[in-house]
Amino acid sequence: MLRQRRGYGGLVLDLSRVDLEEIATALADQTAYEYRYLINPQTGVIVFWTSDTGIDGQTPVDLDELDLICIDPLPSYVWYQDMADFADRVSDEQARRQLARAIRGEGAFRRFNNELYEQYPALLPVWTAFRDTRARHRAVDWLQANSLIDSDTATRYRAAHPEPEVTATTA
Repeated sequence: MLRQRRGYGGLVLDLSRVDLEEIATALADQTAYEYRYLINPQTGVIVFWTSDTGIDGQTPVDLDELDLICIDPLPSYVWYQDMADFADRVSDEQARRQLARAIRGEGAFRRFNNELYEQYPALLPVWTAFRDTRARHRAVDWLQANSLIDSDTATRYRAAHPEPEVTATTA
């Protein structure tokens, strides 16, 4: 799973064996800090830690005692920007305006999703692909920022997995 290269402890993770979806979930988790997602920098295995049950589900352990890296969530404005960018790219002018209006103010995430589900269900698969691709790119960026993959690996991943075009109309 590891290749000898520069990075954490001289090792770089094999990106094909890392669960990018789980890292993306950890980066998006805005709930609380009673639990954390952690990654083993040598294997790429992601574990779930709670203050009550540790990482094995039974034995409490202090985070400082673990040789794992915390995957801290990104601020909500990062994920908000995905909605704004998506709305800007929708080709149907009315849908673009309504989605842009839905993300103004408190409750933007709920209103945006409601608008898609209720008014523009044809855009749901496009939104899901856009959002998920952005989330995986952020997971790759996080791995690179933490020296778990190198910049060449990150660049190759982004080139092989570009953001989908948001040209679908509501019809």
